Amino acid sequence: MNKYIKILLIATLFSASSCSDDFLTIYPTSSQEAGGEATEGAILANLGSCYQILLFDSYADYQYNSVVLMSDLRSDDIFKGGQNAGDQAFLYRLSQLDANAEELPEGLWNIYYSGLSRTNNAISACENAIGVSEEKVNQYSAEAHFLRAYYVHWLWKFWGNIPYFEEDLPEPYMSEQYTADEIYTQIIEDLDYAIEGDKLPMQTTPQNDGRATKAAAMMLKARVVMYQQDQSRYNEVMADMAEIISSGDFELADYASIWTRDGEFGSGSIFEANHLPEGKDWGAAWQGYGTNLPAFISPNELLSGVDQLSGVANYIGGWGFGPVREQTVEIFEDGDARLPASINYFEEGTYTPRFQNTGYFMAKYAARAGYNEAPYTQDLNYENNVRIFRYAETLLNAAELIVIHGVAPVDGVSAQNCLDMVRNRAGLESIPATAENIKLERRREFVGEGMRFWDVVRWGDTQQLNDNLPEFSSVRTWEPYMKYLPIPQSEIDKTEGEFKLQQNEGYN
Repeated sequence: MNKYIKILLIATLFSASSCSDDFLTIYPTSSQEAGGEATEGAILANLGSCYQILLFDSYADYQYNSVVLMSDLRSDDIFKGGQNAGDQAFLYRLSQLDANAEELPEGLWNIYYSGLSRTNNAISACENAIGVSEEKVNQYSAEAHFLRAYYVHWLWKFWGNIPYFEEDLPEPYMSEQYTADEIYTQIIEDLDYAIEGDKLPMQTTPQNDGRATKAAAMMLKARVVMYQQDQSRYNEVMADMAEIISSGDFELADYASIWTRDGEFGSGSIFEANHLPEGKDWGAAWQGYGTNLPAFISPNELLSGVDQLSGVANYIGGWGFGPVREQTVEIFEDGDARLPASINYFEEGTYTPRFQNTGYFMAKYAARAGYNEAPYTQDLNYENNVRIFRYAETLLNAAELIVIHGVAPVDGVSAQNCLDMVRNRAGLESIPATAENIKLERRREFVGEGMRFWDVVRWGDTQQLNDNLPEFSSVRTWEPYMKYLPIPQSEIDKTEGEFKLQQNEGYN
């Protein structure tokens, strides 16, 4: 567990830029003044602060912000749960497609703008490097460009039309608001830089687990291009997927093993956030290595940790958010190994049912005994790594590009073979590689990983998000403007004059 990222973060924890009300303000680290010469140590200090942002999305800025949960809540896979509708009320509004400018996941806005600020610092340090080899500078710069693209892509997905900056801002520390299409262009520029010229290895060595790779940059480019429906770049993305497949650096691991401690950075993992069970506290909103997601999504007051679907007996209780919808369980075929690895079911009477209870809970990041040895604030300090990109997504991306988007196969990669590989690993027989089957396979493969909502939106299948389930307090109707959340009113109020933020359409 003593991975590269932790070593780097310990050295930078107190020197890294922080996030505050002035989210557009860039603060240089103490080891390098903005625009000044940067030694390798200064570059690594800045880079370490960039990676730290990956560890903040479950709890930071005094809010619960798991990007996995924030994404899935608007999907048709889970409900909000918790004690009642008013428990974390902004999450209920999010789940009901009813977010407003005062109640929404503002923590993600602050976290990822802090990420943008920090990555800008790291890129600036690389541009002013002294005494560092060109090869290392190129690698560090590519890592920073990838991370900037990753953080900005979440702001882009959630809010669309956002402020953006790449340099220190003069007073009053405000930036121009760009359209979603303009932000997309900026993200692609960063990813092209990270991918081109083999600045990054396709896969890391074990001692560097958690660092950005060429494969991770290719996977992020695929997500962004496919979400934008940018057909002009589909061939590029297909070539990237084929390169990952033909590299031989990745293979599909046993599905259940992916989500355990021993499965971290496994053969099917392309990029992960490396959480460790220490360092976070309620009163320290911007430090530590643990994750709160397992506590958030596990059943309340669990007495028996035996999951009835898998037989695994080491689960422990949590807060009861994110119960899985019954219809999600029904999408799995008999014998699909992904069902017991993705969804937990506990016997009635072994836990306390909460709001929107279905009896089913998300399993992949569930709280497990022995995965939290923090001496304090254990609910914030689980060690479950968040799997950001997996090889299975590479295969299903390739299948989708070929079948749904009509892209020509590359290097002998076929849609049928890609689909078969994913299904064979799940213990299932081959089925035709049709658009319907590929979409359904993607849903099965990524339950609980924050993928479903974004897929439904980009496919135009948003009618599936409509609900008329009063028995589960979920009645909602999708409208096209809901693709983006409202810009936080608190951020609009901070801007003025030519920099005044404009609210997204549909929320005025």
